Amino acid sequence: MFDYMLTEEQIKIRDEVRDLVKWVPRKMILDMDNDEIRFPKEFLQEAGRRNLMGCRYPKKWGGRDMDWVTTSMVMEEVGTLGYIFACTFGVGAELVCDAIILHGTDKQKEKYVRPLLRGEIFAAECLTEPQGGSDFFGTTTTAEDKGDYFLLNGQKRFIVGAEGADYFLVYAKTNPDAKPHKALTCFIVDRGPGVETKYLYGLMGSRGGGAGRLVFKDVEVPRENVIGQVDNAFSVFNTMMIPERLGTATMTIGAARPALEIATGYTTRRKAFGKTINEFQGVSFQVAEAAMLLDACRAMIYATSRAVDENINPDRIRRMVSETKRFVTMSCQKAVHHSMEVMGGIGYTNIFPIERISRDLRLASIWTGTNEIMSMIIAHEWYKEYFKMKDENLTRDFETDATGAFDLEEKIYE
Repeated sequence: MFDYMLTEEQIKIRDEVRDLVKWVPRKMILDMDNDEIRFPKEFLQEAGRRNLMGCRYPKKWGGRDMDWVTTSMVMEEVGTLGYIFACTFGVGAELVCDAIILHGTDKQKEKYVRPLLRGEIFAAECLTEPQGGSDFFGTTTTAEDKGDYFLLNGQKRFIVGAEGADYFLVYAKTNPDAKPHKALTCFIVDRGPGVETKYLYGLMGSRGGGAGRLVFKDVEVPRENVIGQVDNAFSVFNTMMIPERLGTATMTIGAARPALEIATGYTTRRKAFGKTINEFQGVSFQVAEAAMLLDACRAMIYATSRAVDENINPDRIRRMVSETKRFVTMSCQKAVHHSMEVMGGIGYTNIFPIERISRDLRLASIWTGTNEIMSMIIAHEWYKEYFKMKDENLTRDFETDATGAFDLEEKIYE
């Protein structure tokens, strides 16, 4: 943790989160990994009781009027319990609530945000469908306008909280003849008649979050439950990508951190050839690599969080968030790999938690937009920035700084 970058108030909240982490029973962690707990309601209730969820939202709605830097610090600390704890903590308080806070009505905030941040109700986001994951505009779930309500039909899958959530943030097609950006609407859908958890997935890791498939069959959604405007879900989706991807990145650091701490302690106790193995460069250099990667990740998180707080150019934020999600998730997986490697065979067993951490973190580079999608966004935004710099003469022409720069016959492009 970069303590020197935090204010006294932020450090106070950090310590409150660490107290929450200490409160969580060992059995809860094990039971979630064994799917004996399918959704951690008790944990979220306790987090709400301590007023730790949604700290960047206004106090009026149950937050603490803090910022993204604070949120990133909180998400890292929660992530140390295990990736799924941060997933369930973030999906409701940092994703669903974000959409309602930014685009919803006061009535919606009163009904859905305030009680969620108190830990009294739970929420899930419904984006991915069986026919497509990364293709947001390929949504096939439909909502037919019936005047006072919309009739919702369709399916969503890989939904964290499919079992456990009391309401859902659902994207559905309301104008099939319009251009993609004007075809979808975002809804708050209460669990009730026509909402069915059809299937729970047997996951490789990150278990205990109630991940499953939801089926909506002739669900009557009141018009007052539209988030933002009808046919304008793209505006909601656009802002949601910040908590989706930045939140994913910061919680990944937290989930990877215990692996490094466990490996560090192990290498100072385990002996081979008459000395502790941390004295061998082949071991200590891998620990150093893992520590360096996590610090680099943290630096990127804090820089991006500050950019979001300062509300800089949205295209730059889009690139920074995508870079952060990709770099952090990949680097944390490498850090866990190094941590397992220095422990040898025992690291591959359930004697230590590293095998669970490794399984859990495989999700990080897949969900909330695969890292390949992140690369597409990064490339797109970087080329835009490059051409803008060239068009506006904002940078030196570095191409001329070579001895043969003007041997034009050698510069062949076709």
